[in-house]
Amino acid sequence: MQSRLSYEKAAPGALRAMLSLEKYVQESGLERSLLELVKTRASQINGCAYCIDMHTKDARAAGETEQRLYALNAWRETPFYTDRERAALAWTEAVTLVHDGHEPDEVFQQAQKQFTDNELVNLTAAVVAINGWNRLAIAFRAVSGTYQPPTGQHQ
Repeated sequence: MQSRLSYEKAAPGALRAMLSLEKYVQESGLERSLLELVKTRASQINGCAYCIDMHTKDARAAGETEQRLYALNAWRETPFYTDRERAALAWTEAVTLVHDGHEPDEVFQQAQKQFTDNELVNLTAAVVAINGWNRLAIAFRAVSGTYQPPTGQHQ
């Protein structure tokens, strides 16, 4: 696969806006491991190979286990995730697949049990951000496999 164009060069203002949202999400106080699971799961749903590659590498660099990454697309059927992570993954799926009947009340209520209102808005911003990144990468065919996590990322 070959990239269609470099969106970073074609519209640096759009990239700055996305990076601003990403910076907000990173500084929101949500756990890094949770954010990487959310980013990976949304990217799986959207079929974004570039983002799946990036976020599984970032998750591993931050100490995530192979087992949890491999089972992520079947998270409901495994015991590997906490209740908070399960609520975040369910919310991620509902927000990402909003065309499937919007976010069901039971998914929202489950998320409210695990997250404060502030955290829930921040989690939703994280889902919005990764869905935006997925669409940029997919639309312009970002080539997967080249991304490497920054060194010293383990937290």
